[in-house]
Amino acid sequence: MLAPVIFGLTILLLIPVRLAIAYHQSPQPQAILTLGGWTDRENSAAEIARWYPDLKIWVSSGTPPKLVKPIFQAAGVSESRLYLDYRAVDTVTNFTTLIPEFKQHGVQHLFLITSDFHMPRAKAIATLVLGSQGIAFTPVAVPSNQPQEATIRIIRDIIRALLWIFTGRTGASINPAVD
Repeated sequence: MLAPVIFGLTILLLIPVRLAIAYHQSPQPQAILTLGGWTDRENSAAEIARWYPDLKIWVSSGTPPKLVKPIFQAAGVSESRLYLDYRAVDTVTNFTTLIPEFKQHGVQHLFLITSDFHMPRAKAIATLVLGSQGIAFTPVAVPSNQPQEATIRIIRDIIRALLWIFTGRTGASINPAVD
């Protein structure tokens, strides 16, 4: 009984170490991850992509390609840098579905772009999911007029992120209608 608890705590305590190593090895972001769904997020990502012309850009779910691509084209961002991924069904899977691609591209640090009201939950999930994989992030909050998300949603997704760390499953199928 004690061994699984010690194992679990060891894994969780390694996350800050893995994040520190990632920040040290890659102090500047190497990619952009935008949690899609609001075109203001994609507009902000396009602007940052203009400032950092070597970074690849991932947009995870949300806004359809027919709306996303013109935003980046108007900003002068080459479509070859843009990766549109629509596998995610919620905020936790925005992160978990892209881990293999980030690893394949050697990404150890990325800009994380989402709306200000959504950022606390996104940061909590990113710390666990990305951190467990040795991927650091720099948050970029896009201003909105939305109220802050409820704490219960953050707690729920922290639990789901922990579930993914220990089982590889996100629990998305438990209640897919709720993000």
